[in-house]
Amino acid sequence: MKDKPQILIVEDEKQIARFLQMELEHEGYVCTIEYNGAAALDRIGQTYFDLILLDIMLPDIDGLTICKQTRTLSDVPIMMLSAKDDVETKVACLDLGANDYLTKPFNSKELFARIRVLLRERMNQHQNPESSLQLQNMTLYLDRHEVLIDDKKIILTKKEFELLTYLIRNKNNVISRDRIVEDVWGYNYRGSTNVVDVYIRYIRNKIGKHDGQDYIKTIRGFGYVAND
Repeated sequence: MKDKPQILIVEDEKQIARFLQMELEHEGYVCTIEYNGAAALDRIGQTYFDLILLDIMLPDIDGLTICKQTRTLSDVPIMMLSAKDDVETKVACLDLGANDYLTKPFNSKELFARIRVLLRERMNQHQNPESSLQLQNMTLYLDRHEVLIDDKKIILTKKEFELLTYLIRNKNNVISRDRIVEDVWGYNYRGSTNVVDVYIRYIRNKIGKHDGQDYIKTIRGFGYVAND
């Protein structure tokens, strides 16, 4: 992380955006402002940020869509800002990958505190990067893209490894085919969700079973779950 954390403010109300910029820069942050979603996505794709403050209601692309698309590019912390305080909106934001949600109007001290928490968590992740994942007797070594079952090495393609990693990171959670396609293949993928079934079959053929059971179980008519 840089000496002065870089924060992107995505807010179409210029008075609020300017207020946030002044308050945050007074606290020692470096701020960039974008007033619409398209410009924000372009900026996110080209520039490193330590944190994004993202309004939900924008004139062109809404904050939910920006959050979802950002997650295909980066794991940068995202704090959603909105006048909406209903549970459904908050859950939708968190499900799409937002790290936090703050309702307008908010207290500056609370905003600063939440930002410090998110930045501290991000720093800890970078200092202690995840090196492996475990599913039953299977170990995925993320740094070298290697899978071991007991002491046997399993050779997977890049996409097979990405899909297996995704399922294990979300183990014990049932995930729909649509969600898998969005998160593993990307929001701009235009093919059929049958691609998930095909790759699950490839993976199963390579990793086999454990105690007679599939590592990845099919939830008929919905999706898959990696059970520990």
